[in-house]
Parts: sequence; C-alpha cells; structure tokens
Amino acid sequence: MDRLSHRRRTALVASLLGAALVAWIVSVQRMRGMDAGPGTDLGALGWFVGIWVTMMAAMMLPSTAPAVLMFARVRRGAPTWLFVLGYLLAWTGYGLVAFAVYRGIRAAAPAFLAWDERGPWVAGGALVAAGLYQLTPLKTLCLRHCRSPLHLLLRGRPGRLGAVHMGIEHGGFCVGCCTGLMVALFALGVMSLFWMAVVAAAILVEKTLPGGEAFARLLAVVLVALGIWVAVAPGSVPGLEQPAPMQMRQ
Repeated sequence: MDRLSHRRRTALVASLLGAALVAWIVSVQRMRGMDAGPGTDLGALGWFVGIWVTMMAAMMLPSTAPAVLMFARVRRGAPTWLFVLGYLLAWTGYGLVAFAVYRGIRAAAPAFLAWDERGPWVAGGALVAAGLYQLTPLKTLCLRHCRSPLHLLLRGRPGRLGAVHMGIEHGGFCVGCCTGLMVALFALGVMSLFWMAVVAAAILVEKTLPGGEAFARLLAVVLVALGIWVAVAPGSVPGLEQPAPMQMRQ
C-alpha cells in the first residue's frame, strides 16, 4: 500500500474541507430563519433532497476525510470523487426514507406531532431512543468501521463502479453509526443551524478523535437526559425553538 505524497494529501483534505465550507455557506443562506423546532415541515420532496444533500456534505465531509485519504492511498487508479459521490448517495437514501416516514406520520395522524398535545413527549422519546441506540452493538460495529475502514477498501471492487460501490457501502456504515444522532437532529429541529452544528461536531469527535467510542457512550447519557428535559420542560431547553401550535396541525 503506497503512501500518498504530502501535496496529494493536502490537496484532498483542502478539497473536502472547501466543499464542506461551501455546503455550510449554502445551508446558512437557505435555512436561515427556517427553524420551526421539532416537527419542522420538510417541504416538497425536490427541495428537501437538495437541502438534505447540502446538509450532509457540510456535516459529514470533514469526518469522512480520513476514509477518503485511505481510499486514495489504497485505490490509486480510481477517482476519489466517485467514492465521495457514492458516500453522499447513501445519505441521500437515508434522507428519502426519513422524508417518507415523516410524510407517513403526518398523513396517518396529523395531531401526533402537535406541540400543544403530545409533541414534547414524542420529541423527548425520540431523543431517549437516540441515546439508547448509542449503546447498541450495531452502533459500535458501525463506529469501528467508520474509524478504520481499511478492510472494506482492500476487498472492494476495482474500477470506477467499484469506487462508487465502496462509497455507498462506507456510507451505509456511516448511516448506521450516525442514525441515533440524526434522529436527535430531527427531534430537535432538522432545519436548525444550531443543532446541525452540534450534531456535526459530535460526529466529528466520534469518528476522528482518540476515545471516540467512549465519547459515543457519553453521548448516550447526554441524549437520554436531554430527552427527559425536552419532554418535561421544553421551554427551558437552550436553542430549542418552540413550534407554533397551529403549524403542527397543518
């Protein structure tokens, strides 16, 4: 397995961080003032997919930089951007599932998310579930892969389609790793720039810094405590936008 030159490594990292920065700028421009708290309407499918992919690029590209560098070192003949494309395709699939679930709930039980009825308990319960997910074997398995995906890259298919396939597979592990935190983001307000930044920072620490697995377990406690807080006294939670009662019934 050859080493990447310093110039090549620097160019790849700069490209990923630059793309993430641009995605953050676009997210801020498009999402400013849109935070309606838990149960924020996701809009039309096309609009949601566009902003979701932008959000994922902003939140995930910094934490996936080590995997991209590893891919570039192991798979010299394959374009790195195809691996990144496959990775974002996996997150696009997650967003489509989340959109379908949200629309299904709103269609089947419009009052289920109403903030002046069961909304705080639904949001709090989702946060508790997200915290418990942090302690599951699936979370641990996916986090360990995200922190060290070499085995996947070594056995992956060759060529351009292989690069896309490996990106999708790596992205699938990343989805498994971050599902709890993404549920937390939806529970707190998926269009909130504040909570988006908090979740992105947590993901970065989990995946890239020493002690990531211990930090994931600490997050479990934080999420469960936050869930109870949201359910019992949502108005006192810093950074949590209180949804308008009538909006939740639309």
